[in-house]
Amino acid sequence: MTLPVQLSSFRPRLLDAVKDYSQERFFKDAGAGITVGIVALPLAMAFAIASGLQPEAGIWTAIMASALVSSLGGSAVQIAGPAGAFIVIVYGILERYGLANLLISTACAGVLMYLLGLFKLGTLVRYVPVSIVVGFTNGIAVLIALSQVKDFLGLRVDKMPADFFSQIGVIGSQLGTINLYALGLALTCLIGLFVWTRLFQVLHQVEGLPTDRVTRLTSRMPGPIVALISLTILAYAASFPVETIGSRFGGIPQTLPVFALPDFSWDTVRLLFAPTLTIALLGAIESLLCARVADQISGLPRHDPNQELMAQGLANFVVPFFGGMPATGTIARTVTNVRAGATSPISGLVHALTLVVIVLLAAPLAAHVPLAVLAGVLMYMAWNMGEWRELVHFRQYSTHYKLLMLGTFFLTVVFDLTVALQVGLILACVLFVRRMSSLFRVVETSRDAESASFQLYGALFFGAVAKIDPILSTVETAPQGLEIRLDLQSLQSLDHSGLEVLEQLHKAILLRGGRLVMTGLNAQPRETMVRAGFLAKVEAAIP
Repeated sequence: MTLPVQLSSFRPRLLDAVKDYSQERFFKDAGAGITVGIVALPLAMAFAIASGLQPEAGIWTAIMASALVSSLGGSAVQIAGPAGAFIVIVYGILERYGLANLLISTACAGVLMYLLGLFKLGTLVRYVPVSIVVGFTNGIAVLIALSQVKDFLGLRVDKMPADFFSQIGVIGSQLGTINLYALGLALTCLIGLFVWTRLFQVLHQVEGLPTDRVTRLTSRMPGPIVALISLTILAYAASFPVETIGSRFGGIPQTLPVFALPDFSWDTVRLLFAPTLTIALLGAIESLLCARVADQISGLPRHDPNQELMAQGLANFVVPFFGGMPATGTIARTVTNVRAGATSPISGLVHALTLVVIVLLAAPLAAHVPLAVLAGVLMYMAWNMGEWRELVHFRQYSTHYKLLMLGTFFLTVVFDLTVALQVGLILACVLFVRRMSSLFRVVETSRDAESASFQLYGALFFGAVAKIDPILSTVETAPQGLEIRLDLQSLQSLDHSGLEVLEQLHKAILLRGGRLVMTGLNAQPRETMVRAGFLAKVEAAIP
């Protein structure tokens, strides 16, 4: 018995990557893994806090998701974990459905992602128009930045609402409670991160400096960690009156997470269909886009999108049972991993182990981290996340591209990502149909008292059938017995709606005592006509 659909084989990239694995490669992977593990620490905490969760939820997600995806995934160097793109989604689900339902929704999304990979649908994610991806990415970046204004300014707000206009209203009403110490720390962090990324380029141009040493120093000291450590020490030593992880959350537990099953029912699953679909689609898009970036900058063998989706699905299914949040491929950490010299998924496993060691040994120190510093880190991440260069070249794009990008952007900001993706994809389909219908043409090549000839170009499908009307008008106004000749040599495609309008044309011709002659049929239109029996009817009607 054969399956109607061929399933994807389950073969993690790790199995191929460790063949002929050398000690030299291990040291490269270990160094990269430790580096990206240090980078991931503040980001994981910041993403969780911004999502409305405890900081340890982000760390546990980074540990388990990275270990599972690196072990089972289809990319050699991708690092998985909590991502900025999920902040708005997770916060909205928490506000509307609660923590238990967030965990169920994440697990169900993991199942859906696994099925996408199993049935070889990973490549379909690539068909999402770039304009939609840019639109919702920029929209999410704006929402992330807005969500951090509270801690960036040190405002006295107990809980921020989830929707855009309510957040604006709350921030505006509480501007009188700005904490200048928090604002100073956040601004210093944000400016410092922008300066840090350009520090090496400036120093490299100064003669007499040991550039090799500078290169090693900057590559091993990520900007977020430098900002986190230095500003935490400053705030602690100077006793700044600012809110910290310890004051809000009581610190981070110095233990590993415990397995726990949330309350589950099929009624709940049906209720969570929309957020589940959003998490799955966003996770799939983000992880595969990240994997493509990794392919481009690493020079390693291309990733397997279906294997990657299956691994991401398993990670998202497992992580919620340990109190984690949705996970996906992360561009910032993956790029850091590649640039630090990673050669295989071993670096991702070392990254996870590094975070475990940090949690077990240094968790109490995290209690002193000011939330304003984490807000500065997230503001910087939001800036890097946005595709702002697209706005610079905005005038160069087509009207369709502008409409999709701006529409998705505003829907993401004003409503939510679920609405933005749904409307964006529907709008993309409508615009695609409109564009394809504009490519179909009917050209009259000749006419006399006894016949009229037309040539058809493009694809005759449901969106273009109205363009056959001129031929129908010719038949209805012409004398009896007119012969209509259709040159179909340039007709590339024909669907059922196109075939139906040709059948109507044929009937109209026969009613007036004429005949239809078709020449130059290509393979696809001929096959469609033969299967429906239309070609036989036309040929039988020709004497």
